[in-house]
Amino acid sequence: MPHDASEAAGATHDGAMETRGLEPVPDAERTGRVRELFPTWVAANISVLLLTMGAGLIVFNGLNFWQVLTVAIAAPVLSYGIVGLISIAGKRGGAPGMALSRAVFGQRGNLFPGALIWVARWGWETINAVTGAYAVLTVLDLLFGVKSNTLLIVVTLALFVTCTFLVSGLGINALRVCSKWSTYLFGAFSVLVLVYLVANTEWSAVFDKPAGSTAMMVAGIGTIAAGGISWVPSGPDFTRYLPRTASSRAMVGSTIGGAGIVVLPMVLMGAVMAVSTPDLASAQDPVSFIGELLPMWISVPYLVIALIGMLLINSMSMYSAGFTAQTLGIKVSRAAAVSVNAVISLVFGFLLMVVATSFIGSFISFLTLLAVAFSAWIGVFGVDMLRRRSYDATALMDTTRTSAYWYRGGFAWQAMTAWAAALLMGLLFTKVDWFSGPLASSWIGENGLGWAATIVVAGALYAVLPRTAGPAAEPAAEVREAVSI
Repeated sequence: MPHDASEAAGATHDGAMETRGLEPVPDAERTGRVRELFPTWVAANISVLLLTMGAGLIVFNGLNFWQVLTVAIAAPVLSYGIVGLISIAGKRGGAPGMALSRAVFGQRGNLFPGALIWVARWGWETINAVTGAYAVLTVLDLLFGVKSNTLLIVVTLALFVTCTFLVSGLGINALRVCSKWSTYLFGAFSVLVLVYLVANTEWSAVFDKPAGSTAMMVAGIGTIAAGGISWVPSGPDFTRYLPRTASSRAMVGSTIGGAGIVVLPMVLMGAVMAVSTPDLASAQDPVSFIGELLPMWISVPYLVIALIGMLLINSMSMYSAGFTAQTLGIKVSRAAAVSVNAVISLVFGFLLMVVATSFIGSFISFLTLLAVAFSAWIGVFGVDMLRRRSYDATALMDTTRTSAYWYRGGFAWQAMTAWAAALLMGLLFTKVDWFSGPLASSWIGENGLGWAATIVVAGALYAVLPRTAGPAAEPAAEVREAVSI
């Protein structure tokens, strides 16, 4: 049941704990501003893993500086452009993305993509928690000479996950405040790192590197873009407090700009670092190299700020994961649902840090599969957005047979068919360390475009299948405006 107006209204003040769950936000309480999306998506990308991924473009993909620049521009425009477009549904329906998804797949049908996305978030949160723990361990080593051991790994990982839980449990307002200040701090120290690299890099070695193949450049775009694709179902979660009159163009622009202003320099810095330190791309620990490449007076504060950023990334992911868990019918508050993901990321994080032999290999493999899993939902949901004028708030929250989104037996079979077929097709083109689809050696597979093929197949199938009868399915003016960008 929706919370009463006074309780929900209290969540609109900075610093207050957000108590609203899945229920759509009433128009009177939509006091958010589009410009708040910029620091939100800056914070979502403050991760030193981008340095390692940039290094990988040099070492593994064999690209030169200018090709890496192309990848670093194209990847966030492509992936966060999709995030921005899908986030338009948030201002139209006032509800989290996976709650709005009920209108597309049906009350029961939505459980299938919802469960897959929820499980996928476990891996994303685990990766972020491990990276954050490595950052703490590196700072302890640099400042005090404390070396990593199993007990210290457990303590630092638990500390990071606990902080993540506290911030994500507070809700949207806490995330906004933290995002704003971390944006300022990280931006300042990133400029400092850039200045240091400019002054201390052998640029002739950077610019003399020969160009790699076009196929490897396309694959690089896919790898970097996969991180952004994983945020697409969460886009509406951060726009549901925006008024219906908010500019769709501005929403998409703020999303791309916030992500791009971090992704571009971080990927380029990683590429530049890799020219002199090629081992960076294959390091077991994706963080400690910063202490080796930068002087302590830069590396320690930079790692601390990056640690805050990684905490925010995980907090944002857990914030959305709480909603996803609620859409699966788990009868707990959002904060309690977040705690489930916190425990899971703690357990999986320990296994990755202590048991796994290759962090970077596991990360890239996971990111590839994550993009395919999310892309099947993106294709179906995106085409549905082009048809739908609004969302029925009552039907979204009604999970019984009386819901307008019950369809046939609780399923919208057209959406389910398109989603399942596209998911299977995407896996056929996918190759990771522990799995290789039969079509992975094709042009699409070799170029790392399995996720793109998944979106296309899902959208095309859903578009040609007979439409599911339901309320409000005409094209929306604001969506047409956004698509024209």
